[in-house]
Amino acid sequence: MTLMGNSWVRSAALFVLVFGLASCDVLPRVGPNKQEIYAGSVQREGDAFVVAVNDRVTRATAVVPALGFSSNFINAGQVGSDTIRPGDVLGGAIWENVEQGILASAGAPAALQEVQVAGSGFIFIPYAGRIKAAGNSPEAIRRIVTDKLATQTPDPQVLITRVAGDGATVSITGAVNGQGVYPIQRPTRTLGAMLAQAGGVAVNPEVAVVKIIRGGTTGKIWYQDLFEDPRLDIALRNGDRILVEADTRAFTAMGATGSQTRVNFQTQNLSALEAIAQVGGLNPALADPTGIFIFRNEAAEISNAVLGRNDLVGDQRMIYVLNLTEPNGMFMARDFVIRDGDTVYVTEAPYVQWTKVITALTGSLGAAESLATAASTGGILP
Repeated sequence: MTLMGNSWVRSAALFVLVFGLASCDVLPRVGPNKQEIYAGSVQREGDAFVVAVNDRVTRATAVVPALGFSSNFINAGQVGSDTIRPGDVLGGAIWENVEQGILASAGAPAALQEVQVAGSGFIFIPYAGRIKAAGNSPEAIRRIVTDKLATQTPDPQVLITRVAGDGATVSITGAVNGQGVYPIQRPTRTLGAMLAQAGGVAVNPEVAVVKIIRGGTTGKIWYQDLFEDPRLDIALRNGDRILVEADTRAFTAMGATGSQTRVNFQTQNLSALEAIAQVGGLNPALADPTGIFIFRNEAAEISNAVLGRNDLVGDQRMIYVLNLTEPNGMFMARDFVIRDGDTVYVTEAPYVQWTKVITALTGSLGAAESLATAASTGGILP
């Protein structure tokens, strides 16, 4: 084959490769580039608002879950550890200061027959009548019975005890070291003390959430807030159900990051900078630090505040842009709050695609050279 023939083969192969790779659509990549994302913006007749992050944007979007107890939880008084409940069984004895008393002789106590507290909360004691027991302590019941008997026998001495019954209890389940049903005792009348009795939380305390179900009402707080706000260390009530669980919020990391995955929050408040760090940071061989995007469905109230409008209705597709190369870019990334369900996407640097094109061309031209060599030796072309 002539030298001109070899040149023709090389030129033809180069033309086909350059033409095929010019659009880069055949080359692998992590996702859309900056130009493609901007092309989908509302400003260019797309369906998403693309907004550069600044101080005003970080303030408008800094929304974190509001957890806390209602006033009904906070204002509830402590329950005594010896409070009598319906179903408890009471017993006791009565001493009278006369030879022949209404119930006993002098010096010899009259044992009270064991009696179960009715569902209505009352018990019956001879000569004392119907007594409200539920909600009172044994000591309070003793005083009531003494006052009623004192009108019929001089200086009665009364003893009231709880023979059976658990009194007030709570159940603790979830991410604690000791699940179970616990009595409300003097040292464990409040939430913090009861959780300590259960062995403490079994997950990262910074993302542990404590939920209390009391009847038809539910309250939820961060575990750490128990120690930062004493008001949240509320008094417990009989039948309270306490559930401890790890925070379920998560974001998705995509693009030129250390890993592409769904990531659970590791702190109560997570910044964009921390989110990137959680997935191993930017990939130094691929990432474009000027093209970090956060995709989010934003409520209309926040969208209007971000865009300086008041006409948007319903959730809006928002794409927030961070540029770490700007003078305050790192501060913006540190201050921008990531929320549950966000997608953090890092674009590839422009040169990466060119590198892929050159690599593909280099490898393919090597194949073309082999083709030309085979042709020159008569293996393919005459």
